[in-house]
Amino acid sequence: MTQSIESNERRIGLFAATGVGVGAIVGGGILALSGVAFATTGPAALVAFAVNGLIAFFTALSFAEMASKFPESGGTYAFSRKVLSVEAAFTVGWVVWFASIVAAMLYAVGFGYFALVLTEDLLRSFGHDAPEWSENDRLVALVAVGATLFLTVGLLRKSSGGGNWANVCKVIVFGVLILAGMWAVARQPVGETREAFRPFFAAGWLGLLQAMGYTFIALQGFDLIAAVGGEIRDPAKTIPRAMMLSLLIALLIYLPLLFVLTAVGAESGSKIAATAAENPEEIVATGAMNYLGPFGYWLVIVAAVLSMFTALQANLFAASRIALAMSRDRTLPSMLSQVTANRQIPVYSVVVTSVLVSSLVFLLPNVAAAGAAASLIFLVTFAIAHFLAILVRQRSGDYPPPFQTPSFPLVPVVGGLACISLAVFQGIAVPSAGAITVVWLSIGGLMFLSLFARQARLKDVSSMAANPELVRLRGNTPLVLVPIANPQNAEPMIILANTLVPSSIGRVLIQTIVVPPEDWDPDADPEPLNRSQEVLRASLGASTKLGMRVESLTTVSRHPMEEIARVARLHRCESVLLGLSEITDEQTGTPIERLLGKLNADVVVLRATSNWQLIDTERILVPVGGRGGHDHLLARLLGSLSRTQQRQVKFLRVVPAKTPEAERKRIQRDLERIAWENVGGPGEQEVIASDNVVETIVGAAEDCGLMILGVQRLGGGQKLFGAFTRRIVNRTKCRLIIISRRD
Repeated sequence: MTQSIESNERRIGLFAATGVGVGAIVGGGILALSGVAFATTGPAALVAFAVNGLIAFFTALSFAEMASKFPESGGTYAFSRKVLSVEAAFTVGWVVWFASIVAAMLYAVGFGYFALVLTEDLLRSFGHDAPEWSENDRLVALVAVGATLFLTVGLLRKSSGGGNWANVCKVIVFGVLILAGMWAVARQPVGETREAFRPFFAAGWLGLLQAMGYTFIALQGFDLIAAVGGEIRDPAKTIPRAMMLSLLIALLIYLPLLFVLTAVGAESGSKIAATAAENPEEIVATGAMNYLGPFGYWLVIVAAVLSMFTALQANLFAASRIALAMSRDRTLPSMLSQVTANRQIPVYSVVVTSVLVSSLVFLLPNVAAAGAAASLIFLVTFAIAHFLAILVRQRSGDYPPPFQTPSFPLVPVVGGLACISLAVFQGIAVPSAGAITVVWLSIGGLMFLSLFARQARLKDVSSMAANPELVRLRGNTPLVLVPIANPQNAEPMIILANTLVPSSIGRVLIQTIVVPPEDWDPDADPEPLNRSQEVLRASLGASTKLGMRVESLTTVSRHPMEEIARVARLHRCESVLLGLSEITDEQTGTPIERLLGKLNADVVVLRATSNWQLIDTERILVPVGGRGGHDHLLARLLGSLSRTQQRQVKFLRVVPAKTPEAERKRIQRDLERIAWENVGGPGEQEVIASDNVVETIVGAAEDCGLMILGVQRLGGGQKLFGAFTRRIVNRTKCRLIIISRRD
């Protein structure tokens, strides 16, 4: 039924994508918050919504730029994963997922409430009294859960969250309310209309700012389009257009409706601010009744039902895709990334999201505080989106986003400051919102550290190795030091260095060392210098053949290993790539062992012939000891090796011959997990029962072009290559890479 894949089939066009935004934005916010705005600032509520609309447009531009650069599901989480650390990305994703779930819960409850109100009014219109049980809060919850389950079934059948039929009906209803109101304004004396707008700034500039803080969330929803970006056709064009269109449609409804309510929504002799102060939640219904009679009230109730329904659908859809994106990055259980084979629908993500929404309907004690927390989270993540947009533009280099925000960086700077200011206001106005956010973050932090941190970091390392562009987007410029002493080793060393750190995103520093004899006179004995120059020529020739940009450094020292360690420390090298000829049976530490004990960098040691070509290496053997001390370095190395071509990676575990069958099965499962963590797939695993570990590994290496071994660092002067490692190295003839993770 299901499979785990990395990309969904793109089925959503411009109309459906716009529907996601319109479904989430239009209706609920204006119905619930217009009364608050009027009560706070009077007729200037028009200005509050207009300025918020401008801020929302600025934010949508930043979202659109990043969505065109990263056209995948997840929204702000996906953007954070590209630019920030995996820990920061999880934090963003965790709170955005929560905010979308809470928003969906609020719209579900709103739907239940208005659906029952509509039912009661219909019964009364036909001469029947509403039953007593219809006013039970539990019934509202049951209707809310029923609507959630109904939409869940729909989302499991079709990858679309726009609710297009309901959106069209909703827009028509609001259109009727606006046109009827405009007709009423036209029939009203101009003097009365002017008087209705006086005083315009009823509470001054402070009241206007307060109204903006209370109502900005009414324009939230365009970001959900980016959250489902992985399923949108031609995302570079469709996502920006859908965001702009959804906001434009929202403002073309909001502003005229607010104008109408101000002009003719209050009874004669009264002002809209006073009317809203008495009953802010029903100001739209009250106003519609004033200029349309009972028919206006019915229109508002129908609009409310449709608005809550479409917003619930859009948030369910988007929240499930955020969970899907996080699961693919292993910051949530991998089960959530499984999708149906035919329509690519994330079944488990949809179901889990729906269950959480339904549970919150019954369990959440303070719905208002949770809603305020969701608003606070959205505002903070909007500010983060502006910040990320600046970083992405700066770090994209030769690959800028297809859609670019005009007046950059003014738009993201102004938009980010505005969102932060509104978030601060929200936190001050509703202190419980901040408390709920902190509690949820604490829960997420504990879950991440205890359950997901290791596998998420491995996935992150592997992703950056497979796609070096991510390294640049993170603002990193990794440096690999490549000391070369033998010109015959230059080409394979340069090939591997370019694989580990492509010169387009990092730096490769070639080091040659002139080792002078005592009382050396360069003029009398130029041989040490000539030898160093020969190595340098071979290295630069190999890099030129590969089209690499490299740097070179030649130093003079009688102690080559100490000199390598000094240069590595001086340049703060992330990795050191060394060449290996042999490992002797010395009882004390070999020179390379002493070097490893002094390096605070990841070390990769290559043993290969001068004619070795990485392209010829198709099968890689990775013996596993079970401790996982080199997982991050191994994931990075395997990701780098598989970047240019698909390679067969075999993970091998040798266990004692008398190992019980149950233990073997457990080890097999561990090996499968290691394969998934390091290569992002099942790979090839084999558990062999044998008391001769060395001979087993040597035999397995015969049909592989490359073997990767890990060694532990025990400190300077100690023996790292024990008898086991020495025997394997000296018995195998295949190319060999030894890895040693930094302390």
